[in-house]
Amino acid sequence: MRAVIFRQHSPSLDVLEVVDDMPVPEIAPDEVLVRVRMAALNRLDDFVRRGWKGLNLEMPHIPGSDMVGDIAAVGEQVSGWQIGQRVTANPGIWCGHCEFCLRGEHSLCRTFRILGEHVRGVYAEYASVPARNLIAVPAQISDETAAAAPLVFVTAWRMLITRARLQAGESVLVVGSGGGVNSAAIQIAKLAGATVFALAGNEAKASKARELGAAAVFDYHDAGWSKQLYAATGRRGVDVVVDNVGKATFPLSLRALAKGGRLVTVGATTGPKSNADIRVIFSKQISIIGSTMGSQSEFVRVMNLVWADKLRPVIDRIYPLEAYRQALERMLQGKQIGKVLLRVAP
Repeated sequence: MRAVIFRQHSPSLDVLEVVDDMPVPEIAPDEVLVRVRMAALNRLDDFVRRGWKGLNLEMPHIPGSDMVGDIAAVGEQVSGWQIGQRVTANPGIWCGHCEFCLRGEHSLCRTFRILGEHVRGVYAEYASVPARNLIAVPAQISDETAAAAPLVFVTAWRMLITRARLQAGESVLVVGSGGGVNSAAIQIAKLAGATVFALAGNEAKASKARELGAAAVFDYHDAGWSKQLYAATGRRGVDVVVDNVGKATFPLSLRALAKGGRLVTVGATTGPKSNADIRVIFSKQISIIGSTMGSQSEFVRVMNLVWADKLRPVIDRIYPLEAYRQALERMLQGKQIGKVLLRVAP
C-alpha cells in the first residue's frame, strides 16, 4: 500500500518518503481495518520524526493521527460495526484495565499511546484502529471536517472544559490562533460562554480568530501585548490562559492571568523550558494545569458538537499524500490557518 514513512529519526525532512510497498496492517481481534480517505497533519508529526529518548518505534514508521475512512475489515471480536461504514477515531490508545482507565481517564492510562506517535499511523491507504475508538461519521459531514476534528477538538475540550473547568462569564486568552488546537480552543471557549481574547502573528490569522469568536486579538510580535490585554480587561487579567507556545510566552502568560487564574497547556512549540517568576504564581494564587488528549467519552461529546455544526474545524489546505513534505513544511513555517489535510484515496 502507499504510505508516508521514515526509516530513522532526524530533524531533517529528507528522511521522509512516500512508498507504495508497505504491507497492509494485520488487525487484532478487537480492531478494524480502515481504508483511509483523508488525513490531517499535527505538530506531533514533527516531534515524532525528530524522536526523543525512550521512543522506540518499529521502523519504518508511518506517522499520522487523524483520519476519516471506510471500514474494510473487522476483527473477530468486533460487534456493532460493518464493512463500508464511514468512520473516524479518537487517536488515543489505552489499555482499559489500569486504575486510570477503570475510572474513565483514558489519557492518563499507564500505557497511553497515540496513533502515529507510538504505533504506526494513518498516512497510508489502510490503518488499523481499535474498534472502541471509532465514531460513525454522519452522511452530511464532509471528509474534510471528519479528518480535521478529532485530535485537536478532543485536546482542546479536555484542556478547557475538563481540566481548566471553564465557566460561562469567565475570560480566556488563547496564545496563538493559527493552529488546529487553538482555533478549536477559541470556539470551545466561546461556546462555553466565555469572553475570548487571542494572540495572532499576522492580520489574516487575527481576522480568522475574530471570525471564530475572539472579542479582541493582539499582535503576537508586539512586546506590549500583555499591557494591551491588561487594559482590555479593566486592569484585571483573564481567568484562563491557553499557552501551547511554551518558552517564548510562558512568563507573560502568567502575568496575563487574574488573581486565582489558571494557565493550561498541552504543548511547548518554542521549547519546553522557561524562566517563570514564582512570586507571580503564589502571590496571584495561580494554577498551572497540564493536559493531554482526552477520554473516549470526551471525544464522543465534542465530536457530536462538531456533527451538530456547533463547532467547526478550520481547514487550511488539502495536499495529495505524495506532497506530504510540502504540507508539513507549510505547517512548520506557521503559514497555515487551521488544519492542513492530506487526500489519501484518489
